[in-house]
Amino acid sequence: MSAPASPADLLDLAVATAREAAALITRERGSAAAAVDVKSSPTDVVTAVDTAAERLITGRLLAARPDDGLLGEEGASRPGSSGVRWVVDPIDGTVNFLYGLRGYAVSVAAQVDGVSVAGVVLDVPTGDLFTATPGGGAWLSTREAPEPVRLSGNRPVSLGQTLVATGFGYRVEQRRAQGAVVAQLLPEVRDIRRHGCASLDLCAAAAGRVDAYYELGLKPWDHAAGALVAAEAGLVVTGLPGRPFAEPMAVAVPETVAEPFLALLDRLH
Repeated sequence: MSAPASPADLLDLAVATAREAAALITRERGSAAAAVDVKSSPTDVVTAVDTAAERLITGRLLAARPDDGLLGEEGASRPGSSGVRWVVDPIDGTVNFLYGLRGYAVSVAAQVDGVSVAGVVLDVPTGDLFTATPGGGAWLSTREAPEPVRLSGNRPVSLGQTLVATGFGYRVEQRRAQGAVVAQLLPEVRDIRRHGCASLDLCAAAAGRVDAYYELGLKPWDHAAGALVAAEAGLVVTGLPGRPFAEPMAVAVPETVAEPFLALLDRLH
């Protein structure tokens, strides 16, 4: 059986695996457009590089811990018997990847009883590495500054000074509704940013690159690692009032503006 592992051990495995996957993705970037398929809609795409990266990630994780469970965006799924489940997004931000834009990442999280105990989000183009374990803080290392720096988000004093990141779904009717919400939200906040990668948006809030983030309809692989990073950076990670995180709304917001921000989102939705 897979031996019991501490969150730190699981994090080390996740980091090593994410780095290897990022190297594969970088090597294969030039062939991204050669084999593209669609999933839930014509705008929801998957490339051969996504599936190759997921095969690499699941292979490395199971070689190290053969009794663990798995859940991957591109179809990897097994229950496992160790109590640990890996939740994997091999390329979060596939459309950015396909177009050669920045803003795509490898996301790997280890969960126990559905709760993330180790999370890694590796921004492939920049090399920014976000990591977190419960109670261990959220950390960022970069190519220019490889020594990890602890993250603590921002503390805007009002909604009017809050820079908000968000994302949109793939279905036309969902996008129409989300666009209407953004139109009403925009006059109430500093500005809106849309990067196209949920895991990196959560980490951007943790790092203070934006102040807050919200999005409807995320899947577990979108947020399993990034939400842990945001929470460990001290952000309020929650759903709309009375609802759990990502059911259906995912919110990461500084405590200083959490109450008015959540009330505004609740009113607009």
